[in-house]
Amino acid sequence: MNTNLPVPEPVRVVQLPDGTYTYTNQLPAPQAQPQQIVQHIHQAPPDRTVQRIALGSGVGAGAVAAGVYFGPLLVGVLTAIAANLALLAFLVVVLAWGVVTVVKSVGGTDGQAAAKSLSKSRRR
Repeated sequence: MNTNLPVPEPVRVVQLPDGTYTYTNQLPAPQAQPQQIVQHIHQAPPDRTVQRIALGSGVGAGAVAAGVYFGPLLVGVLTAIAANLALLAFLVVVLAWGVVTVVKSVGGTDGQAAAKSLSKSRRR
C-alpha cells in the first residue's frame, strides 16, 4: 500500500441565503472591482508655514516637531503674559483712582491740591 498519495480535499457544502445547499467549488467567484482611491487635497493652514519651510529646505523632522510642539506653546505663553499684564494695568488704574479719591476726601485743601498735582502728573 502506497501512503504517499495526496489526500483529496474534503467536499464542502454551504447553505445559500435562499435556503438551498450547494458545493463551495460551484459558487460563482466574487468579481473583483477596481479599487477607487479618493484623494482630497487641501491648502495647508497658515500655522504650518514653518513646517513647510523646514521640510522644503531639508532641515528635517526635528525642526518640524519643534514647530508643531513649540508653536502653540509659544502662543499660549504669550497669551498668558498678555493677560497678566492687562490685569496688572487694571489694578494700577484702580489703585491710583482709589488713592486720588481718598486724598481728595480726607485731606481738605492740601489734599485737593495734592490730588490735583497727582492727576496732572498722570496725564503727562
